[in-house]
Amino acid sequence: MSQTITDISVQTITGQARSLGDYAGKVLLIVNVASYCGYTPQYKGLEALNQKYRDQGLEILAFPCNDYGMQEPDSNQQIQQFCETKYGVSFPLFDKVHAKGADQHPLYARLTQAIEPTGDVAWNFEKFLVNKHGEVVARFKSAVAPDAPELVAAIERELAA
Repeated sequence: MSQTITDISVQTITGQARSLGDYAGKVLLIVNVASYCGYTPQYKGLEALNQKYRDQGLEILAFPCNDYGMQEPDSNQQIQQFCETKYGVSFPLFDKVHAKGADQHPLYARLTQAIEPTGDVAWNFEKFLVNKHGEVVARFKSAVAPDAPELVAAIERELAA
């Protein structure tokens, strides 16, 4: 199985098809998000990362997911409005996906097998760092805040590579 994600297609939150290959040359931080989670305030930190590093080549890709505690029941339009009005999110949001289970999205099937520890995403706001070649290089649990030193250091390392 390929360890890159560049051949996977996703849908934007407004319904357009998008190839992850379009992000070649960028460092990606892929996050499964939810509007009604204890970790939801991480949107603020993710937007701060976006503002600080996007001009250097970081793209944060947020995938709403209702797999964990039914904490993302809203429609795509409601999710988008919530993120923009409450947290000023300007990074891309995508169509709601399943991060685990029988209907797991191909992106999450690849992410969760690409790097140790392998296995299902445990909860909302788990983060996967992808290098400029589309290879998954790090995985961070939900409790790792966007401004955590280990996450920031990993992002800076990949941007400099």
